[in-house]
Amino acid sequence: MIQLPLRISKRHQRLARTQFAALPWRMAGDGLEICLVTSRGRGRWILPKGWPMDGVTPAQAATIEAREEAGLLGQPEDRCLGLWSYVKSGAPHVAMVFPLRVDRVLDDWPERGQRRRKWFSPARAAAKLDAPDLHRMLLGFEPMPQMPEPAAHPAAS
Repeated sequence: MIQLPLRISKRHQRLARTQFAALPWRMAGDGLEICLVTSRGRGRWILPKGWPMDGVTPAQAATIEAREEAGLLGQPEDRCLGLWSYVKSGAPHVAMVFPLRVDRVLDDWPERGQRRRKWFSPARAAAKLDAPDLHRMLLGFEPMPQMPEPAAHPAAS
């Protein structure tokens, strides 16, 4: 699936009641790890997520949120792992989850003073989250195989 950038005016971005979440992951010595951040309010463990943004794809929006909320940089995938619904400020919301292969962890990031981040195994991360739909997504998550870099072709003589 190829995503196209959204076209949505600033004043309509929050009316959609749809958010885009990153599932930040990396391979470590013990295998697959998932990064969670704490919410600003109650300090619950959550996935980084935010509102639609004009001119970027949903996966790119999730990637921007991962940088701002957790200081994570990496390569997003255009595949949506699934949706989960929740109530926020009395209104129903739906969040779409996109994998983000983390290749750099920043020491300083915009929301560092407001949130904590921590790496967990998929099972531990799933246990920290409230939504059953997210549990299933995390426990069933399989990273896409990385494609090898194309070999450089020697210049024709």
